[in-house]
Amino acid sequence: MTLSHATDHQPATQPLPPESQEDARAVQLGRIYQLLQITILLTVLVVSIWLIGDVLMVVFAATLMAVILHNLAAIVERRLRLPYWLALSLVVVLLLAAIVGLLWSSGPAISEQATRLRIALTTQAHSLRDQLNASSLGRTVLDHLPQSFGGNQAESGDSGMGTRIAGSMTGFLSSAFGAAGTLAVILIAGLYFALAPTLYVNGALRLIPPAHRPQARTLMLTAGRTLWAWTAGQALDMLVVGILSSVGLWFIGVPLALALGIVAGLANFIPYIGAFIGAVPAILLGLSQGTREGLMVAALYGAIQFFEGNVMAPMIQRHAVQMPPGLTILSQTVFGTILGMPGLILASPLTAALLAVMDEATPKLKDEDRV
Repeated sequence: MTLSHATDHQPATQPLPPESQEDARAVQLGRIYQLLQITILLTVLVVSIWLIGDVLMVVFAATLMAVILHNLAAIVERRLRLPYWLALSLVVVLLLAAIVGLLWSSGPAISEQATRLRIALTTQAHSLRDQLNASSLGRTVLDHLPQSFGGNQAESGDSGMGTRIAGSMTGFLSSAFGAAGTLAVILIAGLYFALAPTLYVNGALRLIPPAHRPQARTLMLTAGRTLWAWTAGQALDMLVVGILSSVGLWFIGVPLALALGIVAGLANFIPYIGAFIGAVPAILLGLSQGTREGLMVAALYGAIQFFEGNVMAPMIQRHAVQMPPGLTILSQTVFGTILGMPGLILASPLTAALLAVMDEATPKLKDEDRV
């Protein structure tokens, strides 16, 4: 009876021994430390993008160029059984010869058409602005458009300390080199990256803790393969759009068909938004010839984009990268807002690489977890 009575009054839970309490406290402190690490890393990343976004875009563009050169050289290396450095040299020489040959054969015509296109578009823009100013509704529209878009609304810049710091950092390349110098930096850096890719990849891996290096290596290789697949698919897409645009505009009788086709092909590097950028100059020139020609040009570009979106894109995405259209447009908006024109141009390959990395780094959904 005494033993039973003592057992009935025993507490339901025994207090943890001091060693277990210390272990639980250490686990909790470890989680807080990991959370602080992630917070600091994200803060540094956001501040870096805000301050030196243009520089980061140049680095990414050089990396994209290196991926293209490296994979082209790898194809030549496999087919011709050449050393890698010789295959890369052959690729660079062939690309330079193709550019020089294009400029030699069609350079004067392209330059002349580009000059005429700029003059014609400027004339059309002034004419359209005068027509809008002639009506009350048109003046209302112009009053709500900034001057950079041909409107009457004055643009005010933020002169705060943060903006001055960001401008001084991110505007370094544009002020020191200009567009041509920045392009030269991208090409030269991309060539050096392609000459010794393992040197730079291994250098980046040394900055990562040893425990995470195998996964980081896998993610880097995944990003590289994704960038190459996206670029190859987009290059084919740009070529088809450029050829179809030039031939269609020539058939309609719109002047400067070659220059407009080149503009359409290059603009198609930016998915979805590039289609509108490439179509606007052609439609404006078509309207200068007459309403019928303008409507025919709009129908032509609509048909080309329908073919590109429903025939070309699915065929390319079977062998390249499949990106959801909504996410593509959203990424262009976000990166374009934060980083300006470089962010808009490079938003799609950057998003493709990030999606591939996230897909590789995160566990797959189980069937019961899917919506």
